[in-house]
Amino acid sequence: MQHLDRLEQQSIFILREAFHKIERLALLWSAGKDSQTILWLARKAFFGHIPFPVVFMETGFDMPELVALRDRLATAWGLDLLVVRNDDAIAAGMNPSQGRIVCCSALLKDNLKLAVARHNFGGLVVGVRRDEDPTRAKERYFSPRDQHMEWNVEDQPPELWDQFNTDLACGTHLRVHPLLHWTEQDIWEYAEREQIPMVPLYFACNGKRYRSLGCTPCTSAIESDADTHAKIRAELRATKKSERSVRAQDQESEDAFEKLRRDGYM
Repeated sequence: MQHLDRLEQQSIFILREAFHKIERLALLWSAGKDSQTILWLARKAFFGHIPFPVVFMETGFDMPELVALRDRLATAWGLDLLVVRNDDAIAAGMNPSQGRIVCCSALLKDNLKLAVARHNFGGLVVGVRRDEDPTRAKERYFSPRDQHMEWNVEDQPPELWDQFNTDLACGTHLRVHPLLHWTEQDIWEYAEREQIPMVPLYFACNGKRYRSLGCTPCTSAIESDADTHAKIRAELRATKKSERSVRAQDQESEDAFEKLRRDGYM
């Protein structure tokens, strides 16, 4: 429990620091497990009210269960919800058959850039963890992007003793990552302790469950009997498969995910 308390306290500190330092802050929310944890922590950090917009990027291929949880919690928790879509790409028929990376770029990466430009967001809170993918292990808690929202992975500011550099050049966009120090195990242990609402797809039904949630054509389930938080944690201790092995777009090339992230993806 002390371990979870330390994780929680550091994340709340980062969220409050971001709100204090960044003008026009917003939170990216997918309703997945990490996103749900960030939302929960933000409500704790600001005493039950999130004082900045919550952004959901809709692709047209969204899992219905994610959308249902989004709509329920947006109402119940009084969220300032912005649902953003790349309507031009959707109208042009963008879909995974044109290439999964091409589709992700149009419906997520480009959509995000449009939303940031439209609402003039100075920074985004994002629920990424270092243990999820080697590319994300290169991140900082306060990660600068240039005016095109591109990420220079070779030029990341040092972060020592909880000192975060937020005094950046004009036009710099910041990504804030309050969950970097968490693991997938931590997420599920904390979710059980706090009783955080989660999409039912994470829990096994008929011998399958989802470990990671994305667009319906690009995300697959795993064989599993883990239908409780404790069983999920036990399963994670035994598996050698990566969390994103169920995401088809990551399998297109060895560095596909890093290329997406360098160009502005989450």
